[in-house]
Amino acid sequence: MSDSIGVARAGAVRVLTLNRPDRMNSLDQPTLAALVAAFDAAEADEFCRAILLTGSGRAFCAGADLGSITPGADLGETIERGWNPLARRLHTLRVPTVCAVNGVAAGAGANLALGCDLVLAARSARFIEAFVKIGLIPDCGGTFHLPRLVGDARARGMAMLAEPIPADRAEQWGLIWRAVDDDKLMDEAIALATHLAAMPTQALVLTRQAFAASAANSLDRQLDVERDLQREAGRTPDFAEGVRAFLDKRAPVFTGKPA
Repeated sequence: MSDSIGVARAGAVRVLTLNRPDRMNSLDQPTLAALVAAFDAAEADEFCRAILLTGSGRAFCAGADLGSITPGADLGETIERGWNPLARRLHTLRVPTVCAVNGVAAGAGANLALGCDLVLAARSARFIEAFVKIGLIPDCGGTFHLPRLVGDARARGMAMLAEPIPADRAEQWGLIWRAVDDDKLMDEAIALATHLAAMPTQALVLTRQAFAASAANSLDRQLDVERDLQREAGRTPDFAEGVRAFLDKRAPVFTGKPA
């Protein structure tokens, strides 16, 4: 594993830390590949049931490392080789993801955070859709996530004005799950990820799939999606355990195993 991505365990949680603090954790192509590989390794670990992503130093992630981009390069090819695989990987992981935004999240770094299932942010953190400042459009899933999270008007404002959005406002807008005091961020993030790791993993992942499909579907089509995903959830050992525990009036013990 690359030194640019720190990897640690906290019980059933795999903690991945962007570790280029001297570059505000901006990501070049090798680091992007290392992060995707870190997600792959976490998913392959049968004992991993949640992933926590955060950054080292004073930033979460400043987006693309502009110093690594050659002037005149085909940015579409750069995105296709690096950022798109990362954005897609977040949406296909077999475990839930939590992001702890410890500082500024700018450009693709902001959209990397928003691609996670649940986002906590330190109150000092800021979210900046900074692309327009260098003549670009949001990528890494930004044009997908922003309208769904905050609505079209606020999404356009964030993308076209590139104004920093403080963590408290991000929470108020529904951009993130919660803003927390800086000194409590990691404790709360670990607690949240640990809680998710003890839940029925397949149900969490299928819920992600259902919400991702809903924006483009009619009600009838979405009801079909719910039917199909519920059928899959109903075949898991965790559904059987949940029903037994309810009838026995005890806390369930979920394993996260697929059907």
